[in-house]
Amino acid sequence: MAQDHTRIAALDIARTLALAAMVVFHFTFDLMMFGHVPAGFVFQGFWPYFARTIAASFLFLAGVSLVLAHGKGIRWPSFWRRFAILAAASALITLATWFGMGDAYIRWGILHAIAAGSLIALAFLRAPLILTAATAIAAFIAPFYLKSEAFSAPALLWLGLSPTVPPMVDYLPLLPWLAPILAGIVAARLMTRLGAWDHLRTAPTPLIRALSWPGQHSLAVYLIHQPVMFSAVWAYTTLTS
Repeated sequence: MAQDHTRIAALDIARTLALAAMVVFHFTFDLMMFGHVPAGFVFQGFWPYFARTIAASFLFLAGVSLVLAHGKGIRWPSFWRRFAILAAASALITLATWFGMGDAYIRWGILHAIAAGSLIALAFLRAPLILTAATAIAAFIAPFYLKSEAFSAPALLWLGLSPTVPPMVDYLPLLPWLAPILAGIVAARLMTRLGAWDHLRTAPTPLIRALSWPGQHSLAVYLIHQPVMFSAVWAYTTLTS
């Protein structure tokens, strides 16, 4: 069988690294939930910045992927199929955390941010780069200047402009989290102009295939890893208590 040299292994490996970092954070969170590390551990020190960096990485890579998949013309059937999968997965996460986390359930998390951000970002696939970059900057700074009680209604929490936010185990509203998606679009379009993508397309070795595999199935890994880890930590805690 002929090998597929069209995939960019570096992007798959970048997703794998982001997934690995996410697993580290969530495993530490689970340890905290069961009392193996102090209460509030992952909300102190470098951990909140670590979590934000992981989220920004996924969103940035989503922007890059939009350009590679649709930069020469939006392939609507493919886009809507991917969007529907993300929307369904987002609803599943909201429902599961509503049952499992009570009032701290995820109203607007990473999958919601990727789905909505990708839809909005389609408008910037052909827009002038300076406009896309300026919009990314505006999205990033908007919460610092535009927060108002007018946006405090539960139906508007996804905007990110409410000065008060209910406790949630994950919250990535449109503002400022549209910014890394648009930044990914800017970076990918610059790479395209420079013809740099072809230099990243190489024949996959067994090691590259192994490192790329999680990144090629990032949504499945995201949905499965936490139930598995949470159950494992629960089982360990139950057996050793």
